Amino acid sequence: MGKSFGIISLKGGVGKTSVTSSLGAAIADFDKRVLLVDGNFSTPHLGLHFNIIEPKFTLHEVLGKEANINQAIHRVENFDVIPSSVYPSEKINPFQLRDRIKFIKRSYDVVLIDSSPALGEETLSVMLASDSIIIVTTPDYPTLSTTLKAVKIAKQRGTHITGLVINKAYNRKFEISLLEIESFAEVPVLAVIPYDVNNLKALSKFTSSTNFKPKSKGSKEYRKLAATLIGEKYKPRSLKNLFGLTPKKQDINRELYYQKCFEE
Repeated sequence: MGKSFGIISLKGGVGKTSVTSSLGAAIADFDKRVLLVDGNFSTPHLGLHFNIIEPKFTLHEVLGKEANINQAIHRVENFDVIPSSVYPSEKINPFQLRDRIKFIKRSYDVVLIDSSPALGEETLSVMLASDSIIIVTTPDYPTLSTTLKAVKIAKQRGTHITGLVINKAYNRKFEISLLEIESFAEVPVLAVIPYDVNNLKALSKFTSSTNFKPKSKGSKEYRKLAATLIGEKYKPRSLKNLFGLTPKKQDINRELYYQKCFEE
């Protein structure tokens, strides 16, 4: 049975859906069966990222028992997507998500569930439906405050936290440092994705940034994270690796996660 990861953020604009799509594409590149699920029922965007416009069946119909979950699956690139409806016809119970995902997980290696950017039933339902969560943040104080809240809620509910992904990083002095974020959150940072205008270009082409610019720094970081999550070793060939430069903090954290989950 596959493992499910909820992609969580309690603040909009951090690029949570882009992280879901790019990470999913990166995992699929390792020949893994990947399913992306839009658990953002009120303001869904995952389907729009892949030009899935007004599909006949979505997760809303599945939860409303109007369709079988297999009818809501859409093949995109080398992975599958279950979108939610932008204009739902009826109210649903988000907490039914766990039961619907439980059975489909048998057909996949990894399931990524995009969540709502707010604290409420939708986000809590994604937490309940996930084996573990990945919290997306940006390196600024307003977002960090919501990140700390997400961490606190997850720990209170006994939800396992895989780690943090810092997105849209400029690597400038005005940003909160990785070490400070880890110190405040008490959760390891597993990836730092740099800000890249190509992410917006990828969105305009209805594809993931990982597939749009596979050699970009962000794409390489996604592949490193993907490899860690599925127990693969990924060492891209580069001059930095040849000269054995000091690894970054997120590289060390990924190695520790790999050793803990796959070597014990």
